[in-house]
Amino acid sequence: MTFEEFQSLTDKAKKSEEYFDRLLRLHADFDNFKKRLEKERVEFIKYANEEIIIEMLKILDDFERAVEAGKNKHDFEVLYKGVEMIYNDLKGFLKEKGLKEIEAKGKPFNPNEHEAMTQEETNEHPEDCVIEEFQKGWTLNGRVVRPAKVRVSKKPVDKRETKDEGRETRDEGQETMDEGRRTKDE
Repeated sequence: MTFEEFQSLTDKAKKSEEYFDRLLRLHADFDNFKKRLEKERVEFIKYANEEIIIEMLKILDDFERAVEAGKNKHDFEVLYKGVEMIYNDLKGFLKEKGLKEIEAKGKPFNPNEHEAMTQEETNEHPEDCVIEEFQKGWTLNGRVVRPAKVRVSKKPVDKRETKDEGRETRDEGQETMDEGRRTKDE
């Protein structure tokens, strides 16, 4: 091995150590970045609802005042008005945050927005129409978070048609039996 070859190998070894050192530092930096990102994500999740909670505290304060007023005055009308005002404030706040009520009654049944709890045979409503709402449904920014629980209309089964269809089936069966007897007798 010549001196030049030895020098070349020594230079390559130094560069290799340099690259390896850079790789280790880069790997450590990436690990630190992942840890920091995870910590920030946990913090974000932990306090993501802070703004909403602060707004809800205002509504909770209103409820406390209404309850206190009801205790002191024993006046149902005052309590009712207070609860009604709080209800309207809460609905307004939730609407601001993207919550929207699903319209159900009188609308065509939509399995993406409605959950059919029962069906009712009726001629008063078109088929597959929501005729009663048991529980309101809600969307949050366009996505269904709770479907409406509803009663759906369906056309009544005409009992005469069912009886006539049954007769036809019996008549056809009787003909088949009669043919079978004729064949046996012959």
